[in-house]
Formats: sequence, structure tokens, C-alpha cells
Amino acid sequence: MNITVVGAGRAGSSFALALGRAGHHARLIHHKEVSHLGQPDLVLLAVPDDAIRIVSREIAPSEHYVVAHIAGSRGLGELGAHRRVGLMHPLAALPTAEIGADRLFGALYSVSGDELIDAVVASLSGRALRLSDEQRVAYHATACVAANHLVALMGHVQVLAESAGLSLEDFLALSHQALADVELLGVANALTGPASRADMATIDAHLAAIPASQRATYVAMANAAFEIAEQRRLASLA
Repeated sequence: MNITVVGAGRAGSSFALALGRAGHHARLIHHKEVSHLGQPDLVLLAVPDDAIRIVSREIAPSEHYVVAHIAGSRGLGELGAHRRVGLMHPLAALPTAEIGADRLFGALYSVSGDELIDAVVASLSGRALRLSDEQRVAYHATACVAANHLVALMGHVQVLAESAGLSLEDFLALSHQALADVELLGVANALTGPASRADMATIDAHLAAIPASQRATYVAMANAAFEIAEQRRLASLA
């Protein structure tokens, strides 16, 4: 299949590399080069979400190719007057082209539109998930929390570690253990620590010890942990 990927950032580069490895003829172009699409079967827009409408308008509608995007929270309406449209958003973090390309194989994809998209996902050994427009934004919000907010949380850990004269690396094994416990035991049963046992004295001591700039984040996460602990307690009484 001839596929033109528009957008040379991390996502576009990841897709171009993965699609080439899957046996497609994949071209990667800058969004300002859409007048030189070649003869694609699929034009895949890997541009910022707010640019999808603008870039899609610069592509001539044709029955010969599908125009699709990879934005998780946007629907087919972003693609305007094109006759054949689609979307395929991978549930995968794409920090570099090489790592991203590896992760695109076997990933879960939110898909919609032309059935050609299903064929592309299948060529990547992926699993297609069809969502309603009502589900799509909540799905993407969940994906952002699962990946982006987790990274932000580790940034919080890094600042706390350095304030104690330690490093992020000293705590990574503990974080890996906690995620493994969530996978093995579920969220409620994986929760440990002072919030899980309502140990306010320890939490107050923590707040006094950590940098003032980090206290709001600590309190927000402690409150989330309190809620999980309370749900676990109520479930045990049921």
C-alpha cells in the first residue's frame, strides 16, 4: 500500500518507520508539502490536533485515497469534505521514531471510517477498537492520564528525591513494583502506604519535610489514595 504520512514529528516519524517495516511504501513529508502527495492509497495526518482541519483543507479530495488522522480525541468531522476518511489513534507512547515504531506493532488502535484503516491496523498486527463520538474524548483523557500524567508524577518523585539528597533512579524499582502490583492485584489491593491506613501523622510529617512547591501535588495524590482506600473499606463490608 502507498501511504503518505504528513507531519515529520515524533508521531509521524514513528508511523512512517513502522509502516515501512510492515511492507508498505511509506513517504514522510512536512505539512507544507501536501501539494506533493504522490499517488497514495492513504494520506495519514500526524499533525497537531488543531492543525488537522487546516491541513486537510489543503489536500484535494479524491476517490483514489483515504485521508485519515491519528488524533485520539478528534473525530471524522475534522477531515471536512474528503470523500473517504478515517482515523487511527494508537494506544502507545511514541517518544522517538525507533521506540515508537516498535510500539506501533501489536498496539490497540481507536479506529473509525473507511475500512482501509482496518487493513492498515491489521498489517501492524494491531487490534482495532471502534468508539462512539461520545466515548472518544473520555478515552483520550484516560490515555493522557495513563501515560503523560504518569510521567509528570515521576517528575514529582524526582524533585522529592533530589530534595532528600537522592535521585529518581533510587525509586524507580519501587515504582515498577507498584505498577506490577496493580496489574497482578488490581488498584485497590495494590495500594499501600500512610493514606491506605489513614495515618495522618505521617502525612503531616511528609508535608512539613518536602519542598513547598510540591505540597499541592502530594495532597492531590494523597486525597486520591484516601478515596481508593475508602472504596476498598466499603467493599470489604459489603
